[in-house]
Amino acid sequence: MKTKIYSLLTLFCLATAFGAKAQVSTIESSFNNYQQKNLHEKLFVHTDKSFYLTGEILWLKIYDVDGATNKPLTISKTAYIDILDKGNSPVLQAKIALNQASGNGSLYIPVNLTNGNYKLRAYTSWMKNYGPDYYFEKQISIVNPLRSPDVQAAKAADGDYDVQFFPEGGTLLGNVANKVAFKIIDNNGKGADLRGAVINQRNDTLVRFRSLKFGMGSFMLTPTAGETYRAVIKSAGKSMVRNLPAVAKEGYAMILTDAGAGKLNIQINSNIPGPVYLFAHAARTVKAAESMSINNGSATFSIDKTKLEGGITHFTVFNSSQQPVCERLYFIRPKQKLVVQASSVQPGYGIRKKAGVAFSTQTQDGKAVTADLSMAVFRIYSLQKPEQMDIQSYLWLTSELKGGIESPAYYFANTNAETDQALDNLMLTQGWRQFEWTNVLSNAAPSFKFLPEYNGHLVIGKIVSSVDNTPAKGVIAYLGVPGRRVQMYPALSDSTGRLIFNTKEMYGPGEIIVQTNTEKDSTYRIEILSPFSEQSSTTVYPDFKLTSIAPSLLESYNVGMQVQNLYAAGKLKQFYDPQVDSAAFYFKPYKSYKLDDFTRFTTMEEVLREYVTEVNIIKPKNHYHIKVIGETGVLGYDPLVMVDGVPIFNTDKVMAIDPLKVNRLEVVRNRYFYEPTSNDGIFSFVTYKGDLGGIELDPRAIVLDYEGMQLQRKFYSPVYDTDAQINSHMPDFRNVLYWLPNANTDINGKNQATFYTSDQPGKYIVIIQGITKNGEAGSGYVTFEVNK
Repeated sequence: MKTKIYSLLTLFCLATAFGAKAQVSTIESSFNNYQQKNLHEKLFVHTDKSFYLTGEILWLKIYDVDGATNKPLTISKTAYIDILDKGNSPVLQAKIALNQASGNGSLYIPVNLTNGNYKLRAYTSWMKNYGPDYYFEKQISIVNPLRSPDVQAAKAADGDYDVQFFPEGGTLLGNVANKVAFKIIDNNGKGADLRGAVINQRNDTLVRFRSLKFGMGSFMLTPTAGETYRAVIKSAGKSMVRNLPAVAKEGYAMILTDAGAGKLNIQINSNIPGPVYLFAHAARTVKAAESMSINNGSATFSIDKTKLEGGITHFTVFNSSQQPVCERLYFIRPKQKLVVQASSVQPGYGIRKKAGVAFSTQTQDGKAVTADLSMAVFRIYSLQKPEQMDIQSYLWLTSELKGGIESPAYYFANTNAETDQALDNLMLTQGWRQFEWTNVLSNAAPSFKFLPEYNGHLVIGKIVSSVDNTPAKGVIAYLGVPGRRVQMYPALSDSTGRLIFNTKEMYGPGEIIVQTNTEKDSTYRIEILSPFSEQSSTTVYPDFKLTSIAPSLLESYNVGMQVQNLYAAGKLKQFYDPQVDSAAFYFKPYKSYKLDDFTRFTTMEEVLREYVTEVNIIKPKNHYHIKVIGETGVLGYDPLVMVDGVPIFNTDKVMAIDPLKVNRLEVVRNRYFYEPTSNDGIFSFVTYKGDLGGIELDPRAIVLDYEGMQLQRKFYSPVYDTDAQINSHMPDFRNVLYWLPNANTDINGKNQATFYTSDQPGKYIVIIQGITKNGEAGSGYVTFEVNK
């Protein structure tokens, strides 16, 4: 009998163990399946500084990386930049071309903007599938000198503190020990150093606490189920009261401790018996998947820290129904780091003198490495200080967490016990930008509304019936960019009426003309949609205020800016040639006719009949038609006829063009397939002015001002090599001495840059940031003085 009981117990234990293993495997399988189907991008934006006057130019460099590995990612060829005001309305927008996972650009700050803290954000088309929480965001301050700025209040009011409490794991569970983290933020968005105490319903003091670095801290509390708890916090001799989260009668509580010897203990306290499953992941990969049973109200997992990678590890606890019941973040400083060392040729310079900076890049273990870098040199003073976020702290910390982080670079610049405690408090009090477990466990196929722009900027449109406004499926539309460079892009509408025009190397401001073949499809209406995101994150920046000493500095700064814009206006508006491929989409035509090589006739019909051997002109029902004579004879249908890259479907209008306005005609004499279109040859007319030769477009065609990829502005850096230049009376009040978006180091990990100081004395800083092909990110800086 005992043998039978023992056998049954053995079978029960084996079945339980097998079931637990199966549950863990199911979670792990769902997680891996989700990661395989979801590629996450991250962008980081290095700006020349973070404080601007209206009328100044903001310079920027964008880095595109894989969200899991931080390695440069080349899936996108376009990045979008927005500057949003306090109401999340865009005041500036731009499209920046990405080449080999990075790109650079500039934004002129309009003179009509109001004073305030603005949100600069960056994203790609693909990132829009995951929402604005995944976009890059940073705060920039803009001051309009023509408007009176608010002056900073001396002290925050008592009621202006934002106090939040965060039970470790997410639940404040009754009758068990809980670790409760807290964060106290003042009205300037900074952590506050305050003291407080937790009291129960009878006003008994249970625990006292004090905020540590950046207003964060934690305490232990064993609450009683069914009771309520409050925190009384002292500020400037006054008290403010805040409620703690409600106490749960049943559930799960989590406590993570460093057990030493390279181990982490994760204790799960619960009044619900049964199995629990611990799942850990970092960098989109599984790091641990284990199961235990709640015995005597708790279960403790022991995790080997060597299994965890650098960065944030997510610990999630699931109950027996595979529902996530606790979640907690844990951070390990990454070993992957780019060491950027910079040195100034001299510690100080005079005004209008040549300055030099040498810099190098190495891996953490001291090996020279090539890196993609950007460099900014600007003056430091009360209005403009170095930012407290760099590329390393953003990729490893800020990009993984929701909401603002005060001085994220602090956690990487320091490695002492105080920093470790502050880092763990940050993990306890910050939300994270990750997936929802419900989406993971459902194993549903992802639905992506936005496509990656892996070849060029996608212009998205919608076509509907002009009769009943229903989406039109299977209709070909044409997007032409008028100009001497032939740019034409066709698209076929899908079942929702969506049109996707895959443009290539379309730069700068201009017009686009979008239409259907109005000779065949005349009952449709087309709308071009904005490529910029219409969603916004919930991140709120504090109101912008100046210190009491700032107005005098601001006046000096403003005079300098206006002088620069007055005397160097032309040099600030110079742009690089984008060096695009000038060939049309049909590449080399069969024949190109330069009309200046022939005797000029007065009508286009005469020109075509006399000189173009590949054309057969007919005029049935008193309307012109062109037929292409190919290798095997006359092709059956009309060819694609374009003027300056714009399809013209009414040949009568082409025949009415003054031949003196046409520079050349390019002919493709064979059938040509171009994306969704099939054309019996191509006749492409190019005018001298790129203005369609005066053709009046069909009224159903839409003509829009549309800016393609931003043209890259040249950074103005004057040279003072000669006595005449040095002694010139032309004022130079530059605060940003140099901006070098492509400061890449060579195979020996070295580079150098030279520039000239301005007439502005003071302390200047050189900030260099960047990343290697292996995802090692880092920054470095050096300062120097400019004296009169």
